[in-house]
Amino acid sequence: MMPSQEGQVYAVTGGCGFLGSHLVRMLAERCREVAEIRVFDLHLDETLRTLSNVRLIQGDISSLQDVRDALAGSHVVIHTASLVDVWGRVPASKVTKVNVTGTENVLRVCEEEGIQYLVYTSSMEVVGPNIHGDPFYRGNEDTEYRVYHDQPYPLSKSKAEKMVLDANGRKIKGGKSLYTCSLRPTGIYGEGHELMRQFYRQGLRTGRRVFRAIPPSTEHGRVYVGNVAWMHVLAARQLQERPAHLGGQVYFCYDHSPYKSYEDFNMEFLSACGFRMISSRPLVPYFLLYLVALLNSLLQWLLHPFCTYAPILNPYTLAVASTTFTVQTDKAQRHFGYQPLFSWEESKRRTVSWVRSFEEAEKSR
Repeated sequence: MMPSQEGQVYAVTGGCGFLGSHLVRMLAERCREVAEIRVFDLHLDETLRTLSNVRLIQGDISSLQDVRDALAGSHVVIHTASLVDVWGRVPASKVTKVNVTGTENVLRVCEEEGIQYLVYTSSMEVVGPNIHGDPFYRGNEDTEYRVYHDQPYPLSKSKAEKMVLDANGRKIKGGKSLYTCSLRPTGIYGEGHELMRQFYRQGLRTGRRVFRAIPPSTEHGRVYVGNVAWMHVLAARQLQERPAHLGGQVYFCYDHSPYKSYEDFNMEFLSACGFRMISSRPLVPYFLLYLVALLNSLLQWLLHPFCTYAPILNPYTLAVASTTFTVQTDKAQRHFGYQPLFSWEESKRRTVSWVRSFEEAEKSR
């Protein structure tokens, strides 16, 4: 018998983060049947208190008791809490503690409290791009690919996702079964994306000029944050209605955003603020970029006892930026009726509007 979704309690871990806050707003606006939305995060976004049926809970995902206090009594958990760090800004142990131990805590509380439904926010980096530069061109969830991880973030996300999927079908309190699925966004963009803010500030320092470093033929899949949030909402609903069908499955997050290099894609928004791309081809040979990336890694290691040196460019981020990784799939549509809620035109308009707000902030200084 299909469970009634009226009067349910949804818990969103990491609900004040970039994706999490968009997801919470979408739940509040589009899921009137949900009686309470618990937003669990270490740092609270007080603006979310204005939303109906939202309850903010401050706590640490790596603390089992904090997770238990936040999740107990909920019906559905959407686990977005994650520490994203590919630059070495935080110790590897902390990345593992948040991403792996935090996920262990969520699974344990689901088991102990009889919470049947868990949607996990994974990452494309569970698959790749790998550091060997092997392209993933228009791949889907079943495409064979040489997965190779040697960095804390993709290692932790890969381990966490495996734990979540392995837990599908596990018996939990009350003799019920736990049902889980995992969503893998490609590069998320949209309002509130901190990396876009960094690119904007960096461009100001170079006179609104962006110097091409990666060939335009290198393509990446990008997906708008609103569509990723919408996919989570649909997956949470349908996991309850069709648990045997969605349980244990992974889904890439996708929409109609164009395939472009990271630099060219970012220019879709930055050009609205007068930024311009310098050159149609890379100005620096790849081997020089790689040497700079290696030098940055060496400096990071040497300076570690004294300060945190974590530039954007390192061997891993260079490999990701210079390796084609695009997805072409309709699995989410087939399994739970997903269609992008926002067109590319609307996604671009919203993101450009947000980027332009930086201009107003600069003028008011």
